[in-house]
Amino acid sequence: MNSSHVSLIKGVYFLSDEVVIDAKEAILGRVASIAAKLALQGKRVHVVNVDKILISGSKRHIITAWKKFLEVGSVINPEHGPIHYRRPDNIFKRVARGMLPWRKPKGKNAYKRLRAYHGFPEELKRIQMYEIAKAKATKPASFYISLGELARELGWKDHTIKKQVNVK
Repeated sequence: MNSSHVSLIKGVYFLSDEVVIDAKEAILGRVASIAAKLALQGKRVHVVNVDKILISGSKRHIITAWKKFLEVGSVINPEHGPIHYRRPDNIFKRVARGMLPWRKPKGKNAYKRLRAYHGFPEELKRIQMYEIAKAKATKPASFYISLGELARELGWKDHTIKKQVNVK
């Protein structure tokens, strides 16, 4: 194994073929690049808490840029245009896909080994979880927007939030 990958994730050797990465309060691009690299190395990568991943920059600029991206489509038939994901796990997988050689067989196989979850599934509790020290956000929270917030702005209906019903 390359020593550069060992230093990226707390200097831990990955003895098993499955890796669980906690993405809470980490920067989106850094987590996606490390997850893509591990998937290319043949590891099955599970990224949890993707709704808590942070995107750096002004909230207003990030939201307007993503909403402008939603307007992109095909002139002839909208079904032929790019697919615009609104769920945080799908947005993360799309970002990570951009860091893989997607059109080659090794990139397709690596993409199949990559999984993203919002929250922490019970079946992954048995696998040792890693936090990426280099990907953690260092600035105050006002410099970032979470992927969950962005997804809600784009139209994601979070079904995990329980709505309170006023009973009279």
